[in-house]
Order: sequence, then C-alpha cells, then structure tokens
Amino acid sequence: MNTSTLHYVFDPLCGWCYAAAPLVQAGRAVPGLAITLHGGGMMTGPNRRTITPQWRDYVLPHDRRIAQLTAQPFGEAYFEGLLRDTKAVMDSEPPTTAILAAETLGGRGLDLLQRLQRAHYVEGRRIADAAVLRELAADIGLDSSAFAAAFEAHAGEPTRGHVAASRALLSRMGGGGFPSFALARGDGGLDRIDASPFLGRPEAWQQHLVQAAGQA
Repeated sequence: MNTSTLHYVFDPLCGWCYAAAPLVQAGRAVPGLAITLHGGGMMTGPNRRTITPQWRDYVLPHDRRIAQLTAQPFGEAYFEGLLRDTKAVMDSEPPTTAILAAETLGGRGLDLLQRLQRAHYVEGRRIADAAVLRELAADIGLDSSAFAAAFEAHAGEPTRGHVAASRALLSRMGGGGFPSFALARGDGGLDRIDASPFLGRPEAWQQHLVQAAGQA
C-alpha cells in the first residue's frame, strides 16, 4: 500500500488545535496515511506567559466558540481553576518536548498530544510541569524510565531546533498559524489543506483526506 504523509503543525496550548483534535483522530483512520507532527512553539521563549485576568477574557470567547462548533469538552477545572491561577505558566516547550519523546517511544506522539489536550482543557492540569508530563505519559502506558530518558534527550536545543524547523515548514506550506495541515506530494511539494470548514465534521474531513491522498 502506498503511504501518503499529512504534515500537521500544531501547538499543545492552542485552542484551535484542540478544536481540530477530532479531525486528527479521523485522519489516523485513513488507510495508508501517516501523520507527522510539527510543534510550532506558539508559547515558547519570549512568548511564554502566566495566566492573567486579561488572558482569561481573551481565550474564553474562543473556547466557547470551539465548544459550540465542535462539541469538544471543557471542564470547570479549566475555566474556574487553571484560568484563574495567576501563578500558572503557559509554556509550549516542555509539552512539545514530551510529545517528541513519546514519538520516539513507538510513535506515541499523537496519543500523548491527545492526552495533554484533555489534561489542559478538561482537567485544568499544568502541562508545562515536568511532573505532570511524566504522569500523563504513564497514563498512556509509556514506561517511566524510558520516557524520562527520551524527554531529557529532547529537552532544550533539540526541541528549539524542532520548533524552528516547524516554523520554516509552516512558512513553506503557506500556513497562517495553528493548526495547519499539508499533504506531501510525490514530487516533494506540499498541498495545504484548510481544516476550518471541517471543524465539527470529522467524517467529511476523513473523506476529503482519502480523496486528497489518492490524488497526491
């Protein structure tokens, strides 16, 4: 069977990536389609931030829109816990490192991303904390020692290099932000796929990917 590759540029703290999570799951069920993850580092370096009332007021309308559009769940622990904790740090780098580590452990990056999103948006967990990341990796069945070693190997410069490469890919794709998807063509080119019309419609997205992969 021929294998096509869908490139997915994401961020673990991106609400619209959470909106697209059912689309990613639907894509995983397309025969012969491999999904390659690219963490874009939305909240890394100088873009890291702590929660503020202003930030809560900014994200709440987006979150309500995502829930309305996609039926993705949001928890009270997120709305009334995490979003009111002015000591909580929003930092994409540690969870991106964790996803890279999980990907080296049997290709479990997408599984961990899904778990991280649920932990953040439903359970109100602090997914920038190393201890929380270890717990979530264990939740999906990853060996604790193997995950710790892989996390250490990817921490720091390897993750920052991955983010830089992801941003370069995003530019090459013509993507406007997160989430962005592109299907690799046989000639090495990339065909960007706009996921926004498919939010809340994973079956239609899946059919679209089947057709697009067949033409790539």
